[in-house]
Amino acid sequence: MPYDPALPLPEPTRAEGLRRLEDMLPRAGRAYAAGRNYDRGPGRHAPVSMLSPYLRHRLLTERDVVAAVLERHTPQAAEKFLQEVLWRTYWKGWLEMRPEVWRRTRRAVATLARDRAMMDRVETAAAGRTGIDCFDAWMTELSQTGYLHNHARMWTASIWVFTLKLPWELGADLFLRRLLDGDPASNTLSWRWVAGLHTPGKAYLARPDNIRRYTDGRFDPQGLADTGEPPAGDAGNPPPAPLPEPPPIDLSLPSALLLTEEDLLPEDLLPPDLDIRAAAAMPCAAARSPLPVAAGVRGFTQGALGNALDRLGFLGRYLPRDPAAVVAWAREHGARQVVTPYAPVGPARDVLDALEPALTAADIRLARPRRARDTDLWPLATAGFFGFWKTARGRIGA
Repeated sequence: MPYDPALPLPEPTRAEGLRRLEDMLPRAGRAYAAGRNYDRGPGRHAPVSMLSPYLRHRLLTERDVVAAVLERHTPQAAEKFLQEVLWRTYWKGWLEMRPEVWRRTRRAVATLARDRAMMDRVETAAAGRTGIDCFDAWMTELSQTGYLHNHARMWTASIWVFTLKLPWELGADLFLRRLLDGDPASNTLSWRWVAGLHTPGKAYLARPDNIRRYTDGRFDPQGLADTGEPPAGDAGNPPPAPLPEPPPIDLSLPSALLLTEEDLLPEDLLPPDLDIRAAAAMPCAAARSPLPVAAGVRGFTQGALGNALDRLGFLGRYLPRDPAAVVAWAREHGARQVVTPYAPVGPARDVLDALEPALTAADIRLARPRRARDTDLWPLATAGFFGFWKTARGRIGA
């Protein structure tokens, strides 16, 4: 697929997310259920919402989307759309209670990235030079747009693992580095699901006839694996641990607000009487991987952070991922507490965990307020999605 300059990156603002949501609402019912599996190619993804970059950075919240959809459609008509929104919540909760899966994946990527022969194979695949027509087209689309249809993500992951025989961890890492909506939970666990590791022994195989059907005959892939054994050596799924309790906000302390890309709707989260002396953003996109993160991903994230600061009325100030710099910034503004919206398991959480000891040593609290809906729904992710959905749907009014 040649480069198409008519495929611009989306605008990283809440206003654009709300505009896209409003545009999608008429199609979020039975029309979505009928058309959601079709991948018609770049610039032709109208049957799906394209809201994922906004949900991932919480320029829109799941609550925003669910409420808007249920104002327009019955729960029955919108069930498939609502399930897709709640898959994101499920994955977040599942990984939040099993952080070791994220840590194992990070360690595997760091080790595999040092294998030059392996990385040569990965680079060939990532450049779309495998000779598998659909896979190569999807790699080009991913590189150019930072987006892939969900069905294409599943097919791509399956071909990566079972046909190309590449480690799933490096495929998940590539997606995390290139997707504008790259999410540690949804991405990591979806790759594990395709590989037959999330639901042990149940792998997802990309079938040529299925690809032909749901791409409207755009592709005729040859040589795809027709069997798939889950990769050996995986340590399996640990049992769920209790959801961690985040440090609360102390309203008596002068505070500095530190934003990461994990939640960019602070005005919908923070108490109105919080004494905020300063606000800054700390981009963590580059911490997604030891390998280079796409410029479009870094740009979208930085733009989204800037939009959140603008909405709060603060001049855009960006801090490096350096504990000393954050301590100096807090002291500069007389803050005794740094408040940052809760970051679930992933790179931003890792950065904040590394930051906390330096703040504590400087007698500055780190408060991490978490949304009530997350606290309510995440603990339901103890097993599979449909058990989660059975309870969660009642709590969201579906």
